[in-house]
Amino acid sequence: MTRIAKVPSNPPAELVREPRDVVVRRLPLWRIHTARGPYPSRWNALRTFGPLKTARFDPHPPPLGDHPGYGVAYTAFDIATCAAEVFQASRTIALTDEHDVTGWPPTRDLQLLDLTDTWALRNGASNSLASWKRSTCRAWSAAIRDSWPDLDGLVSRSTMTGREMVTLFDPSLTAFPAAPSFRRPLDHPAIQATMVRAAAECGYRIA
Repeated sequence: MTRIAKVPSNPPAELVREPRDVVVRRLPLWRIHTARGPYPSRWNALRTFGPLKTARFDPHPPPLGDHPGYGVAYTAFDIATCAAEVFQASRTIALTDEHDVTGWPPTRDLQLLDLTDTWALRNGASNSLASWKRSTCRAWSAAIRDSWPDLDGLVSRSTMTGREMVTLFDPSLTAFPAAPSFRRPLDHPAIQATMVRAAAECGYRIA
């Protein structure tokens, strides 16, 4: 009997989906992003440069470079998950002005492919896809983006906290409000207590 890979490095066949595989989310989103320094990003901008080896669901086609139309942003429904993801390499949250924490409510329902249920299993992988090697996740993300360019993105479980997080693709740009409901640098007094609680929740240090 031929052994089938639990999570193939690329989709083994044309991707399919059922109506139940696309979930609707309109809860406020949070992100922690680089706001100052050599590579700042706007709170409502998607990164078109990629794919980055350190990023899990970058949908950009190779080679590494700028790919207009293939933007990506990583968000979550809670600040602790954002912090766990952004600072996972050092497990130390740096309370500096380099990063901003930003929150906003989408202006419409987001249509997201649900990676938390059986979609991956029915497409030749398994539910562990979202926690597999980053290169594999990027290949699947690129295939999803090309198969359904109308999707706002993906919903998956954070490999750090296990909570839901949302990877946004280009169609989601029409769901950003004119201004965020909250935005502060990590060294601002209004957010420091929240970041200290997030660090305690994740077992991270504060610097």
